[in-house]
Amino acid sequence: MTTNSEATVAGPGGTTPAGPPPAPTPADQDMPRAVSVLVFLRDRGIFVLWGLLIVAFAFWCSPYFFKVDNALLIANAAALTALFAAGVGIGIMTGVLDLSLPGTAAVASCVCGWVLTHGHPTWLGLAAGLGTGVAVGVVNGLITIRGFNPIIVTIGTLSVLSGLAAVIAGGYTFPGLTQLEFMGTHRYLRAGDSFSGIPAPVFIVAGVFVVGTVFLTRTREGIRLMAVGGNAEAVRRAGIHADRYTVLGFVISGVLAALGGLVSTAVVTEANPNASPQIIFSALTAVALAGVALTGGRGSLPRVLVGALILATISNGLTIRGVQPYWATVCTGALLLASLLIERVIQASVSERLMAANLSVHQRKV
Repeated sequence: MTTNSEATVAGPGGTTPAGPPPAPTPADQDMPRAVSVLVFLRDRGIFVLWGLLIVAFAFWCSPYFFKVDNALLIANAAALTALFAAGVGIGIMTGVLDLSLPGTAAVASCVCGWVLTHGHPTWLGLAAGLGTGVAVGVVNGLITIRGFNPIIVTIGTLSVLSGLAAVIAGGYTFPGLTQLEFMGTHRYLRAGDSFSGIPAPVFIVAGVFVVGTVFLTRTREGIRLMAVGGNAEAVRRAGIHADRYTVLGFVISGVLAALGGLVSTAVVTEANPNASPQIIFSALTAVALAGVALTGGRGSLPRVLVGALILATISNGLTIRGVQPYWATVCTGALLLASLLIERVIQASVSERLMAANLSVHQRKV
């Protein structure tokens, strides 16, 4: 009588021990359903959260919240946060955290304001502002690839840029920049009295996120950019110039920060040299809500956009109910902490359950 571990097979010279059979490969049905649920919550939970918030505010703030005009207000309010969050998110996906975004936005705004107030054409002012973002990104990237900590580097450049913005503006602002209304206060697709039109920043954000998503998921350069964020050393061993993509990540982040500064200037028709720390706080919160891995290599721009929309939705709903504005800041901070905690718990649970499932499969004998 033989057991599974002592099974024999017939050979040319008789019987020879066959050894234990190979462990079966885990199939979909072998994987715990809980793992699929946890992965869904990690990757799609932010969409569920936004939907729940909309339903809750639709009842709590009835009848004012669930209207087209209010939806446009939320989208317009989320536009600036979304632009800066995209810059932070792409930087983190590349493996770096760019904290110089407020300074980049301020100096780009002031450069554009200086060009416009000195009688130059609008396109030149916009090009100068975006070019400033490119220059800042290149400087941040070139310093970082020399082995310096990107957080320290970008804090330093934030200080430098804040000072430069004040120098360019002479300590004041550049008011009356009505040339930029087409990308700020102007509304498009009006339909008489029935529809007031879509604010210009909403179109800009839509274009940025569509192009950015296609770039990161459908192009070779974008996929390599994400790979560098996940494991730069492995990318180097594959023969890819990882440092070049690190610099590219900083450049994209700088351009998006500069664009955010220009849109902000267009909305208020004034270039302000003050670098507001609220910019980076809101952007980081939206990115954390989106589940972008702070270790790099994993993230999604559509989720980042929804993160910005969640922040704007909360602020809008509380305003309609007459709640003091500082409670929106409290909620934002609480959401940031909660999102980090939930991300950690979900990741740990997925790892534990996958390990348990793998062990249970290998313990089976046939």
